[in-house]
This record gives sequence, C-alpha cells and structure tokens, in this order.
Amino acid sequence: MSEEINHKLFKKYFLFFVVLFLLVGSFWIGYVSGSASIKNINQTYPIGSTTIENKLSADKNLDFSLFWKVWDLLKEKYVDQSSLDAQNLVYGAINGMLKATDDPYTTFFNPKETKEFSQDISGRFEGIGAELGIKEDILTVIAPLDGSPAQKAGLMAGDKIIKIDDKSTADVTIDQAVDLIRGKKGTEVILTVLHSGDQETREIKITRDTIEVKSVKVEFKDNDIAYLKINQFGEQTTTEFNVAMNQIIARNSKGIILDLRNNPGGFLDKSVEIASKLIPKGKVVVTEEDGTGKKNNIYTTGGDKLSDIPIVVLINEGSASASEILAGALRDNKGVQLIGKKSFGKGSVQELISLPNNSSVKITVAKWLTPNGDYIMEKGINPDIEVDLTIDDYKNNRDPQLDKAMEKIQEIIEK
Repeated sequence: MSEEINHKLFKKYFLFFVVLFLLVGSFWIGYVSGSASIKNINQTYPIGSTTIENKLSADKNLDFSLFWKVWDLLKEKYVDQSSLDAQNLVYGAINGMLKATDDPYTTFFNPKETKEFSQDISGRFEGIGAELGIKEDILTVIAPLDGSPAQKAGLMAGDKIIKIDDKSTADVTIDQAVDLIRGKKGTEVILTVLHSGDQETREIKITRDTIEVKSVKVEFKDNDIAYLKINQFGEQTTTEFNVAMNQIIARNSKGIILDLRNNPGGFLDKSVEIASKLIPKGKVVVTEEDGTGKKNNIYTTGGDKLSDIPIVVLINEGSASASEILAGALRDNKGVQLIGKKSFGKGSVQELISLPNNSSVKITVAKWLTPNGDYIMEKGINPDIEVDLTIDDYKNNRDPQLDKAMEKIQEIIEK
C-alpha cells in the first residue's frame, strides 16, 4: 500500500499493510479450506488437543510429510505447550509460504489484519501515517501522508528505517513493520532512520494519532494557476477530485500543477477515473501483463473536462503504484512534463482475495507497463526536469520543485 485495481484492483493493488507470524517456509493452499472448520476466530486451539482436517495432500508429486513432522515435533517437544495456538500456527505457516516467494507484496492477512487493512483503505486509522515498502532489501518509507504525525516529525520519502524502537528491521517484512509501528493514539514510537544523503542514522520520535486522509485538495496560485494535490487513490478520491475539477473550471484556470509527490497509490480504478478527466477518451492509461505474457490495456473512459488545460506534474521518491500510473499516462499520452525526483518504482499488480474466517490474501498477479510499454518495477519513472528538495529546504519551508513547476506552467501558457 496498490499495495497493491478496477475494483478488482485493490482487489488488485496496494500498497500496502499488516501481517504477522512466521513458522515454516512451505504450506499448501488446500489447508486453508480445512481451517474453515474452526469456527471461532477468537478462541485459542491448544496444539495437543486440536484435530487437523484435510491433512492429506492431493498432489502426489509433493511430499508434505516434513511439514507434519515439524508439527508433530512441536506437539511432542515444545517446552511451553500452553502457548501454542494451532490457528496461529496455521497463519504463520501460510505467511512462511508467501514469504518464500520473495515478493514483499504477496501477503496474508489474518482476521484482525484484514479488518485493519479495510480501515486503512477507507482513509481512517490510528498510527503515524506513512506508507512503507521494501527497496534494495531495506525497509523504506514510500511516503509520509500529508499532514500526518510522520510528516510533522520529519519522516521523509526514501528514508531507510533501520530500527523500530529497539528492534532491528533487517529481517522484518513490510507487514511485520507496520504491525510494530501501528498503535493507539497518544502512544509513541521511535524510528531509527537514515535520510538520503546522510552518513549517520538519526532517531525520530513520533506520537501516534488518528489518521484521516483527505485525498484531494486544490488551491489557486498567481494568475489562477490551479495547484491540485492528490495524496492517495482511495474510496473517496474521485468524488473529491470532481469537486476540485468544478472549482478549476469555475475559476477558468489557464494551467494546472498536479502534485503526486508522496502519493503511495491505492485503487487503480480511481487513478483511471482521474486520468479520464485529464486525457481524451479511448487512450491507454496502463497495460497489465500476466504471468503468461498476455497483455491487457486499460483505457480512459471519457469525461475529459480538463484535457485542454496545460498541465505539469510533480513526482518524487514517494510517488508509487497508482500515482506512477497516472504520471506515466499523462507523460505518454500528452507529453506532460514531470518535475521533481525519480518515482518509487512499484510496477506490480496485486489481487485481494477473501478467505474463510474473515482472513484474506493479497497475491501479485501481473506487472504493469506505461502506455509506451515501459516497465517501472524497481526502476521508477524519471522526471523530465530533476529538482532536489533538500532537508534544509524542508526545514525552512522552501519548495524548489513547486517553484520550478510554476515556472514551467507559466512558460507553457505564454507560448
């Protein structure tokens, strides 16, 4: 947090969140249906007195006896039998299987995590307000959300998180990290981070709060230039964008600066809907490529009320997933100039699938390409005009990237 999308997507995306436990490195899907027989998800199931169903593998070419051997050894030898909950061991085994894919975006959500994930994408939750990812095998901040405790404390896109409180992040998954960072409003978490360009780590203390994410805001600069900021692609983004669009039309704005910085993505269908307001109908927004190499184009759907207004786009290291898709679509279809820093580079598609007992799994099912056929996974999208925003700029409330965008949109209007 795709994440991770035409409500399939997220259902197919995102970005992002919450999973715990790890037992062994392999487990088979048929066991999940067997766990459906356990009715009460809040009840514990002592390993010694739990009957296991669907234990026999239907796959004659794969021997699961090693898994069951370890299961039986736990029942026989583990020192603290009362602490072993069979249901949690199942969840841990599933997590282990998915971890073995080496794909940080293929994850399992137990019932508690599924509920938290639903709250996250609805735009209201308790935590610090930062999207996380794995980059070069290091836990990395994709983006602090606009106005969040993380942003106010000085956490920045691209920061590498070395420790969460006293725990090293060397071997944690995204979801384990989110679980460690998440907490009740008013409590504190200390992150040890390495800012881009720094030689030494620093500690950032953040007080958790209720995060309410408004997707879209618009304000008007000199000469009625519309500054349009999209923070994420959530459930209300299209509705909020339409309100902003009507304000831009009413002001007869001659140009738009679309700010996608620190936008970690979200629902792809929302990105497509917004692209449809900015790009003429029938143009490719994004291409999906599945595991067989089959490609499927997703097109703009019409309603392009802003497509005739000149636009420039701001991106940075925190622009990921659906925001990269929108930036790429505007660049490839309209030659829109991108200003700022190279984007994060999340170019895979996830499908969210509901499982028994209110659990769920998010599986990477495809890669995506920009309309011109560019893969961006791990590579990101390079800006046409690269402009740094330093820590010193940030501390002194300067924004040279926005300044450059104002300069360029004025040039385009005057031509």
